Amino acid sequence: MFPRVRGPLFLLILAASGCGAADDRIDRSVGLIRIDGSSTVYPLTEAVVEDYRANLSEARVTIGVSGTGGGFEKFVRGESDICDASRPIKASEVELSSRYGVEFIELPVAYDVIVVAVNSANTWCRDLTLSELRRMWEPAAQARIRSWSQIRPHWPDTPIRMYGPGLQSGTYDYFTSAVVGTEGFSRGDFVSSEDDNILVLGVAGDVNALGFFGYSYLAGNRDRLRPVAIDDGNAAAGDRAGLPTTETIGRGLYRPLSRPVFLYVRADRAREAAVRDFVEFYIRRAANLAGDAGLFPLSDGAYNLALERFRRRVTGSAFGGQGSRVGASVEEVPEVGED
Repeated sequence: MFPRVRGPLFLLILAASGCGAADDRIDRSVGLIRIDGSSTVYPLTEAVVEDYRANLSEARVTIGVSGTGGGFEKFVRGESDICDASRPIKASEVELSSRYGVEFIELPVAYDVIVVAVNSANTWCRDLTLSELRRMWEPAAQARIRSWSQIRPHWPDTPIRMYGPGLQSGTYDYFTSAVVGTEGFSRGDFVSSEDDNILVLGVAGDVNALGFFGYSYLAGNRDRLRPVAIDDGNAAAGDRAGLPTTETIGRGLYRPLSRPVFLYVRADRAREAAVRDFVEFYIRRAANLAGDAGLFPLSDGAYNLALERFRRRVTGSAFGGQGSRVGASVEEVPEVGED
């Protein structure tokens, strides 16, 4: 189990008052709960669903993995009740929700980091600066940056084979925003998939490969993959380039590839007993299950605020529909209005 990651960001995101002790009772009503979206959030959702079914055997819950963007499309069309998301909702998705008359409740449920990983047999790439990573992934790199030696001259003159999430992925959105500087812009000549297991297999099978994906997919494949330390150039004196560890994440050294992940719940479905009880169960159990899912728990206070936010049916996004917010601070994220 990973230690709790505590910080002011989540108190700001929730913008709600604290609540009392959680009530672990489960409403025994039966209903179908449909979930779709992010592959990064999927392991946590799957763990919660398994735990929920163990407590409520007659519950019917389905989980799909269409990526954050694909999940939002299904969400607004009424094909799902809950969207797993590895980034905040975008302006275009807010507009689509409005067009379909869908109100949503935004609930941060864990903290994730994006890892850059190479094959375990790669002996040269131990770290990358943010500028080197940008040079590898920016649109101008397509068909131009092809070998490792073009990044650092003393590295092998062998081809870089690159792997990353598909264009519907919130992880892709956040990575491109944080690394390239513009969400959704990157070179196009890389192997992409909404299934992070395919990315893992690609990097694990090629000594010249490099890929990025959610931390949980590194945690389960450390015998085949090795994380690359990222230096954003802003570390304090004495701090080395950051590997994704509890310490570096907790000290804010693994920048800028760390972010909260979310559940988005349709407000109309939140009134139904089955969805209501499942979401409350999810919030209460997320802290205990996040570590095993390769994510990092929020603080106890943040989960209490999320539960209060859900119970009060506070709709809208604390991020103003701006999608990925790299390095958002307490002062930068506006409060959310209530129903």
